[in-house]
This record gives sequence, structure tokens and C-alpha cells, in this order.
Amino acid sequence: MKTFTYAKADSADAAVRDAHSSGTKFIAGGTNLLDLMKLQIETPEKLVDISRLPLGEIEDREDGGLTIGALVPNSDLAADPRVIAKYEVLSRALLAGASGQLRNKASTGGNLLQRTRCYYFYDTAMPCNKREPGTGCSAIGGFNRILAVLGTSEQCIATHPSDMAVAMRALDATIITQRPDGDKRRISIHDFYRLPGDTPNIETVLETGELITHIELPAPPAGKQVYRKVRDRASYAFAIVSIAGVVEVQDGKIAAASLAFGGLGPMPWRNPAVEAALVGQAPSDAAFNAAADALLAEAKGYGSNDFKIPLTRRVLVATLRDLTGE
Repeated sequence: MKTFTYAKADSADAAVRDAHSSGTKFIAGGTNLLDLMKLQIETPEKLVDISRLPLGEIEDREDGGLTIGALVPNSDLAADPRVIAKYEVLSRALLAGASGQLRNKASTGGNLLQRTRCYYFYDTAMPCNKREPGTGCSAIGGFNRILAVLGTSEQCIATHPSDMAVAMRALDATIITQRPDGDKRRISIHDFYRLPGDTPNIETVLETGELITHIELPAPPAGKQVYRKVRDRASYAFAIVSIAGVVEVQDGKIAAASLAFGGLGPMPWRNPAVEAALVGQAPSDAAFNAAADALLAEAKGYGSNDFKIPLTRRVLVATLRDLTGE
């Protein structure tokens, strides 16, 4: 770990003022950042500690939704009675995401900003465009079993590792930030993440010094909620494929559907064509496979991860059967 300076922020205004340069990082729980610093993948010149800011509450909204402080621990969010009752898919995603010790420390805002778990990103002896732009992508042509089959580019095929963010995308969350100039910004989670393109090192639309302060959830959606995660072992493993699903059935037909996917792309993945293939249809394997066709139309395997494509179809069909009672 390289040396760095340290500042303890006592307000969001002070935090963003202290983080005016690209060499500064915010730290809260540190469950991902500290690991990356130990390996010298992240080498910040300065850490701004935001762990004492008053951002640790979950509050009711007038529209029936929730406002979640960025410093709410994952364990607290998963166990909140309102989340369990109204946003079961989010609670289940959080509980599937990590060990109890990590959930106790990991923050809601930090969870959204996790870096990829690509093997080559963590191996500083290997080229990685996400870690060092312009050096190449070792995963293409290498061992890429856990990596992406959707939204990739010739520069990067890494996946986003968060379970929580997948559920947040299915729930249409909004991310509230504070900029260094004092202005606040509202960012739909649909617009928050960036595809790798030619700049895989730029993962979100956050600007230098911009701080996540809250996450807003709209009123809970109608219908049944499910989070299904396929992984290599029963606990503490990243998703090979995961699905956060909310489906409402009325009069024997699918009235509304919201489906987000983990383990498949560089961001929590959602494709409106998948939901459009379902809405108005009677629940059936034919309709479910049409949705899978829409999801996987542009899927591309890279060797070790080719199996993800047929696996995703099977997991999606099984999840939709569960959501619709078919």
C-alpha cells in the first residue's frame, strides 16, 4: 500500500471540498477500496473519511417509497422491516451478496461503486485496460468464466459484481449526489453506469469529487418479487447469473414486468425489450423463451464463459415460472 494523506469530513460540504482532485477517494466501510489499495490497484493520494456523516438513516417518502442514506450498512438495509415488506427483492439481493461481517461494514453508496472481480484486474502483472488504459484486455482470450456476455467491447469484458445494484435497477432507484460546487444531482440508476466502450476505466457518470449522499426508491411495485442467484458455491460468491424480477399478473396475463440481471454485463443489466416481450402475454414457456431471445440476442461468449448464454435462458425461464405461478 502506498502512502496517502487522510482527512476526516464532518459534513458533506467539507467532504466534497476536500475531494477536488482525481487523486482523492472517499472511504466509508472500505470493504472494496482497502483491498484494492493493498494490491496497489487503487493508489489514492488522499482519503476523505465520510463514515461519520449523518447519512445512515432510512426514511419514508410521501409517495410511499424510501430514502436511503448512503452510509446505511447493507445488513441494516436488508433487515429493515419496510424493505422486507415492500422491497423483498432488495433484501434478498443484499443477503445473497456477501458474508455477514462484510454486510455489517459495507455501505449502500459504496456497494454501488464496487469494482469488477475480473481476475486480470486484480493481477497487476497482467495487462488490463480497466486498471491501466491502453494496455490491453487479458480476459479476451484468457480465462473469462465469470465475465460478461452482454455490453462488452474489444477493450473490456469485465462484469459488475454488485447484487444490491441489480435489485436497485429493477426497482428504478434514483441516486442523489452532491457536487463540489454545492449543487445536488439526481441520477436514475439507468443512467448511472457506463458501458466500457473505449474507456473501460470510467465506470459511472460521477464527476471528480461528487459524493453519493442518498438513494431513493419509488413506491413499491405491484406484483411478486424474486431474487435468484446462480453461483459456484452456496455463500460468499459472486454471481454467474442473477435475476432481480418483479412481475404482476392480472386476469391471466402479465400486466407489468421489471427484470434486471447480474453477472452478465459491465453494469446491472436491464433491457426494455425483455419486459416488452412479456407484458400482455399469458404466462407460458413460449412467452418466457421469447423474453430470453430478446435478452440474449446480442450475447457473445469468449470461450470459458460461453456456458452463461444457455444457463441464463434456463434461469430466466425458471424465475419467470416462479414469478407468475406458471
